[in-house]
Amino acid sequence: MIDPGAVQDLVARWWWNYDEGNFNVLDSLLTDDAHFSCRTDSGTTDYEEFVRADCTGRDAVMAWQTDHRLNSPYPLRHNGTNVHITDRCGDEASFSSYIFVSQIVGGVSPLSSAIVNGTVRREGDRLLLAALEVVLDTMESKPFNDR
Repeated sequence: MIDPGAVQDLVARWWWNYDEGNFNVLDSLLTDDAHFSCRTDSGTTDYEEFVRADCTGRDAVMAWQTDHRLNSPYPLRHNGTNVHITDRCGDEASFSSYIFVSQIVGGVSPLSSAIVNGTVRREGDRLLLAALEVVLDTMESKPFNDR
């Protein structure tokens, strides 16, 4: 059984090390066949090409992550919240969470958000990320009934 606390810890380590550019650590948190995708919910922002990704395999995921991080602002802080397991099957567990991302612009910290879905896998005595899907919130909020 995969412990929810271990999933939370892994997700937190991912975002912390991404923000700090610790690429060797990020690499060690992925399965060999890891899948990473990223997009916006609207698909219509000026920065679609910068955030869009669909990579499979540790090397491809790390190539995208490294390039994306090196061309992103610093400091940049991803805060994973509400991490919870949505399904368990053998040595894998799926999870969902939110992220809130802050950066400093003009002395203030604007906030962006996203929904994150992923899969973790136990390999030996280690829990690793097998999949991570990030969907950035860009659409204007409106009443829930009008969505």
